[in-house]
Amino acid sequence: MANYRTSRTLPIILVVVIIIIAVAALVSLARVVFFSGDSNTATTKVDTSRTALLDTTVTHAVRMTVRGPIVADEKFYSYEIDVSSSNRSIKTYNGYLDTVVDQSTLGNSVASYEQFVHALDKANLSKGTELQGDKNDVRGVCATGIVTEFTILDNNEPVKRLWTSTCSGSRGSLSGSVVQITNLFVEQLPDAKKMISNIDL
Repeated sequence: MANYRTSRTLPIILVVVIIIIAVAALVSLARVVFFSGDSNTATTKVDTSRTALLDTTVTHAVRMTVRGPIVADEKFYSYEIDVSSSNRSIKTYNGYLDTVVDQSTLGNSVASYEQFVHALDKANLSKGTELQGDKNDVRGVCATGIVTEFTILDNNEPVKRLWTSTCSGSRGSLSGSVVQITNLFVEQLPDAKKMISNIDL
């Protein structure tokens, strides 16, 4: 009789143990798929932006865009500086449709660009966390002040875009010093300061 009960109990215990192991395995798998995947993605994104910043191949570039207060179309000004391993350029604009006021384009070298992007890296250009959705929309932001955007580009596509403003309520996503990083961009072109001073920001 005892042998009969034992022979019935053992398979039931075995089935219960197998079920517990299967459930534990499914829970572990779910954690790996849904949680560690997200953290890896975030880490990869940060690493990718810094890698893209320091990449000196011809497809990579950095851009700074600065716009003044939101005023009448005739009085609205902005400017943009683009730097890559082959070119440096600045354009100043009037109006919201970006009518070119002045522009200058110069060549560049890999050695010069390498020093520049490493300086940007040490100034923490890529450290900020890019905002998402409406929080990353700078239209109308800091209407009485200046908005500055920095974009890391690969094949003219943004890898990361960070921004800040002179308004205390709209600090944006840039972690580094806007003055330090802006000066690094402006110093890349000999005529940049004069061209910027000719527009009313």
